[in-house]
Amino acid sequence: MAKSGNDVGSSPETPAGVTARVRALVVDDEAALVRVVAAYLERDGFDVVTAADGFEALELARTTQPDVVVLDVMMPGIDGIEVCRQLRTFSDAYVIMLTARAEELDTLIGLSVGADDYMTKPFSSRVLVARIRTLLRRPRTPAEPADSVPQRRFGDLMIDPEPREVWLAGASVALTPIEFDLLDALSSRPRMAFTRAQLIERVWGAGWFGDERLVDIHLGHVRGKLGDDVADPRYVRTVRGVGYRMGPG
Repeated sequence: MAKSGNDVGSSPETPAGVTARVRALVVDDEAALVRVVAAYLERDGFDVVTAADGFEALELARTTQPDVVVLDVMMPGIDGIEVCRQLRTFSDAYVIMLTARAEELDTLIGLSVGADDYMTKPFSSRVLVARIRTLLRRPRTPAEPADSVPQRRFGDLMIDPEPREVWLAGASVALTPIEFDLLDALSSRPRMAFTRAQLIERVWGAGWFGDERLVDIHLGHVRGKLGDDVADPRYVRTVRGVGYRMGPG
């Protein structure tokens, strides 16, 4: 059974040779939806805790250290956007936002605070679990490269792949993991035009399925953080009918 904040205790240590179960936190003020999502996740082998509001969600995120958070946008107390913003200050968990409103603004705001994906209500619980499984196949911390990867420079922009750092005119630029991975992919092949499908395969993985507009949304945030004008770009360029590339115009 899924646990609420009132019955979460310390989990036993995982014995040697036993794979640890993935911890999921489901946050929504709709009790019926929480029960359904939690049941599907538990059936798929997850350890699940649940919260009905943003304050409880943040407390549980600190105490249970979930691997993935399913987070509703509209909740009493503090909303999912603020929960995600605060969560990103202490947790590297994957975050999938749930919203009953499909307006682009909600999506843009949600992803700008570090959400990895989003789904609009109503949705299929099977699809949600599949999306979570796809995210989990994408490691947060990349494997050590076999050879040293040189820094990449594009005018005032410097991308250092190994420490995953980005600098603009000497100032550090804070990117989310997915934002960095997209910039890393584009900068790895300057002047090559990547399609959205190619970027999704590079960043989310070949098994991911969903709306390719996620690429546009995340790269929009990258451009904003780099002060890159879409009409006169210096770094990330749109290739009409294809996708995106970096390099000189």
